[in-house]
Amino acid sequence: MRKPYEFAPLQTARLTLRLFERHDLDDVYAWMSHPDTVRYMPFEPRSLDEVAERIAFFGSRRVVSLDGDSLDLAIDLDGRVIGTIHFVLTSVEHRTAEIGWALNREFEGAGYAREAAAAMLDEAFGALALHRVFAQLDPRNAPSIALCLRLGMRAEALHVEHILLKGEWVDSAIYGLLAREWPGR
Repeated sequence: MRKPYEFAPLQTARLTLRLFERHDLDDVYAWMSHPDTVRYMPFEPRSLDEVAERIAFFGSRRVVSLDGDSLDLAIDLDGRVIGTIHFVLTSVEHRTAEIGWALNREFEGAGYAREAAAAMLDEAFGALALHRVFAQLDPRNAPSIALCLRLGMRAEALHVEHILLKGEWVDSAIYGLLAREWPGR
């Protein structure tokens, strides 16, 4: 990464990736409060107040320059927030970041998560000049594994009973992609 990166909205064929805003509350609550959507996430379904706090926090972060800096971006489809892209700069020195996603279950199967993640990967390997992006996920999360594979990521590791998630020790799978492997390069 050459210099601090300040996020500006990204446009794809059907979506806009942008910062969260207060008026997104109902849309975000619809999926952040759904037990199936957050099954593999490190939090329980969130209350309306908790979602409002998260939206305010997510909307306040737009610069990535130091290890641990992150962006949580709204996936906007025609003015409706249908999910999020999570992006964390894990190492400036090694030019590495982690990517994650969540999508309102009503919108699964239409390619929206792939489109949004691909836009963020374009940015990661383009404007941010990163070398490697990885996803860490629960290996029971078949849709996320399928998305990793559609994005061209490869399975790199399986950590057994790696994370205590909602009172249960769960495995953690790592999928990765190098800049030279990204088709958008």
